[in-house]
Amino acid sequence: MSENNTSSIGWFLAGLGVGAVGAILYAPKSGAETRKEIGNQMENGRDYLIERGAEAREQVSKLVDRGKNVVDRKAGQITSAIDAGREAVHKATRKA
Repeated sequence: MSENNTSSIGWFLAGLGVGAVGAILYAPKSGAETRKEIGNQMENGRDYLIERGAEAREQVSKLVDRGKNVVDRKAGQITSAIDAGREAVHKATRKA
């Protein structure tokens, strides 16, 4: 059984070697060109993430501002309701 495993590993390594040689022979670009392309793609990806981060920051800022406006408006309504309640209590207690 160990001979079978050794044989399988040997064939795997042979196939790996043949594949690597084939990839080198039929590569569409040289190593320098490939590295340059990878660098360009990484730079494009970085720029994309920076743009998306700025957009996300802007959207979050808008949502926070809207939330603050809602809270301020509700706080004003609550204050008005409390003042109306106090006034009603004062009127009721003055008449009694």
